[in-house]
Amino acid sequence: MASASSRPRAVIIGAGIGGLSAAIALQTTGWDVSVYERTRSLSGIGAGIALAANAMKALRQLGADEQVSRLGAPVRQADIYTSDGRLLVSLPTEEQARRYGSQSYLIHRADLHSVLLGRLEPGTVCTDKKLLRWEQNERSVKAVFEDGTTAEGDVLIGADGLHSAVRAQLFGESAPLRYAGYTALRGIAHWYDERYPFEQGGGFEAWGPGKRFGVSAIGQGRLFWFAAVNAPQGQELPPPERKAAAMRQFRGWMEPIEALIAATDEASILSHDIFDRRPLAGWSRGRVTLLGDAAHPMLPNLGQGGAQAMEDALALTRCLRQAYGTPGTPGVAAALRQYEQERFGRTALVVRRSRAMGRMVQLAPPSAIAVRNRLLRLLPARMQIRRLDWLVGYEP
Repeated sequence: MASASSRPRAVIIGAGIGGLSAAIALQTTGWDVSVYERTRSLSGIGAGIALAANAMKALRQLGADEQVSRLGAPVRQADIYTSDGRLLVSLPTEEQARRYGSQSYLIHRADLHSVLLGRLEPGTVCTDKKLLRWEQNERSVKAVFEDGTTAEGDVLIGADGLHSAVRAQLFGESAPLRYAGYTALRGIAHWYDERYPFEQGGGFEAWGPGKRFGVSAIGQGRLFWFAAVNAPQGQELPPPERKAAAMRQFRGWMEPIEALIAATDEASILSHDIFDRRPLAGWSRGRVTLLGDAAHPMLPNLGQGGAQAMEDALALTRCLRQAYGTPGTPGVAAALRQYEQERFGRTALVVRRSRAMGRMVQLAPPSAIAVRNRLLRLLPARMQIRRLDWLVGYEP
């Protein structure tokens, strides 16, 4: 690694949740960190993000949990209904919070991003830096950007998302994208009706044949909603068509779904197909590694994409801290292998179970839906919570 007279240096590609979390964790352990983001602006985009207990515990280690809890909304209500409003299950969220030692929260992704940025040393993030390639030798690794600039460090971390350029150079198309079978619409609404006290925290999902709709409070008077609709790949809609499509897909569903869609600014509605990848056999080569969606993109059905990226960041930092001062590539490479061993099994399981969950909630045949709904009504809510012990009860 770096000489004893200088701090070890990390080059992070991607300024999303995982990249910023890794930068925070590494800076707090004495590393010199630079984050390179391909976009020109760090202005927040996106919609809501769920932060279960394991995510909040990771944020606590990053020193960001209190700000997130102030800006977001606690999950105090989590109900699942049929499309016509018949209750299937009501999860005891307060018992869940006691069991796992933390309330779950929902927050606007832009707010979470802003909180994480605020934890970094000034000048850590460089924008408008599109990675062209990386090179490494026994002593260091270098990132080469399209504008001709370079950045050199002891380790390079690819946190550049689903279409990771770091991953592409590492492994090519060894694990191509897998379409989930459904496309998503997402929006933020400013909407209030005293019959639906979303401001107290939480929300609901409604499941119908081959589609579902969910809504939750995300703080500061905003409601986040999402819709997942079974469709062939490539059905993403242009902005002018998204609101009308959502209204058409969910016309006649339980209140207040149509009112929520109607209250949403059409220009802010997002549309995208949903993908994951089969887990890779490894994430690293020499001084280069991956984390978050670059390593293990997962479907959103368990609400764990951000949480797993933050867990990755903390685990990677622990492994690199243990290798601090070890001369030469073997020290870094050994740390990255240790990181993979610690994280691979857990993230691969989340990928598999998120996909299985998607198959269950997006069922279309009426006979299969009837069986699923009957089982949900029979299964005690407390038992459903215990089934998540392995996931949200995790201590990062």
